[in-house]
Amino acid sequence: MIEWLASTQQAVVGGVLVWASAFKLVHRNASAAARRSVLARITGKEHAVGAYRAVGVVEALIGLLLLAPPVLVVEAYAAAALSSCMLGYLAYGKVKAPDAGCGCLGDKEAPITARGFVRAGLLVALSLLAVAGSGWWPTERPLATIGLVVVELAVFAALSPELDHRWLFPLRRWRVRMSHPLAGTEVVVPLESTVQQLVKSTVYQSVVTQLSSDLLDHWDEGEWRLLAYAARTPSGPATAVFAVPRLAYRPDDVKMAMVPAEQEALV
Repeated sequence: MIEWLASTQQAVVGGVLVWASAFKLVHRNASAAARRSVLARITGKEHAVGAYRAVGVVEALIGLLLLAPPVLVVEAYAAAALSSCMLGYLAYGKVKAPDAGCGCLGDKEAPITARGFVRAGLLVALSLLAVAGSGWWPTERPLATIGLVVVELAVFAALSPELDHRWLFPLRRWRVRMSHPLAGTEVVVPLESTVQQLVKSTVYQSVVTQLSSDLLDHWDEGEWRLLAYAARTPSGPATAVFAVPRLAYRPDDVKMAMVPAEQEALV
């Protein structure tokens, strides 16, 4: 049993390290995350991106060695050493740069909290447990191994503030919707509220001089409310149709289509 658990940790630790390295090496926002992270306070912003990529390379190398055969004890020890360095990095950041993020697993800026220390400590413990594994992780109890790996990776995700927007925030919104006393009733948003949101939008302000009427028509399409106005363009009369978020105040998301009069006639 202990041998199987130890071998399974090769996949868990290797998966976490590859996951972390993939963000640092290929994510489009990795450079920005590097400059906002504690690492920038250590190396300076001009060297932060290069150091960030270098850490990603080390994580990828150790992670892939753990995931692939053959099984070598030195791989688990290397993972434990890297995880211990991460604990030191978090401690430095908590003291010297409490407003900076870890930049470990995602691009969302989040301060270093107890969850980050628990995550790094857990990675150290699992790396040391993996030292006792002598068999390659998929060879024994493959289905049970996959199930345990998924559960442990979910625990790491739960300990990662950078990933809260992926699961925790949607879960909270769902809980609010389900527990709200009016959750089962239809939401009726006043038309005046939608018009006010439209007027505040950049899209509306960019074409307001071309509008030649008040609101002509409106209708709802899912989470959008469409508002129609008459307009005059250099090409002739047209109808300006605005799509406004119906259930949220997001004026930056307002969209607009200018439909020429001749196209309306064809429709």
